[in-house]
Amino acid sequence: MGRPLALAIGIAMAATLAIGPGTRSVQAARQGSDSGALQAVRAAVEAELEASNTDHTVWTYRDQDRTPGKDAVYQTIETPHGSLRRLLELGGKPLNDAQTEAETRRIVEFVNSPSEQAKAHRNDQHDDAQARAMLKMLPDAFLWTISSQDADAITLSFIPNPNFSPPDMQARVMGTMAGTMVIAKNGNRIRTLKGALSQDVNIGWGLLGRLNQGGTFQVERRLVGNGHWQITETHVHIGGHALLFHTIGQQEDEEKTEWKLSTELTLADAARTLHAM
Repeated sequence: MGRPLALAIGIAMAATLAIGPGTRSVQAARQGSDSGALQAVRAAVEAELEASNTDHTVWTYRDQDRTPGKDAVYQTIETPHGSLRRLLELGGKPLNDAQTEAETRRIVEFVNSPSEQAKAHRNDQHDDAQARAMLKMLPDAFLWTISSQDADAITLSFIPNPNFSPPDMQARVMGTMAGTMVIAKNGNRIRTLKGALSQDVNIGWGLLGRLNQGGTFQVERRLVGNGHWQITETHVHIGGHALLFHTIGQQEDEEKTEWKLSTELTLADAARTLHAM
């Protein structure tokens, strides 16, 4: 799972989602979730939580991450003791000698720093806990209906549940989303999750900040080998302003490709492999 699935809940439906729920959405709000759709969501949540508990496979992959002003390509290697990633390209160009040396130094310092590794481990645990908490909220945070289905997958639509009481700001933002989720029938795994903020989200009654209606996100997950699902694409475009009009939100497009099983047993092993690239 990880951070993108926690953030997750779309560009294809953004134009209609941004103007708020229409007639069908109002009717769904009166009736609640469709029982078949809710059953599919609960089965998917259970399958994802089970996979999170039991699947400890480690991978290596190429990661292209685009944010405003930065287009970076990394190689990531996971190990049973954590993961390392090395910056390979910036703006479509390989690193120069100084940048390469800086990356090597950063990785060596991390591998030789138990405190930095412990900090990274704590951050990963926090992200995982947040992802699990948000995943568990999916059945209750939204009202669900079946949009379509075929032999391979079922597509569900969701709108905010007016009876949902979010426990924190992250859940509050999630609870204002509307969009679609595609579930693979084989294994009940979440394949696509996308949506948009159906209304502005005010922070501190709007005095401290605001996230803008219409902000979108999209998460794509695919089988990458041996029956394992991984997030392969994440697109988050949520804007807003904070106190004194500082820009807040997130603008990011990330794609992960060239998935292979990792054979590295330690961070030192991963560092040596990355150094040779």
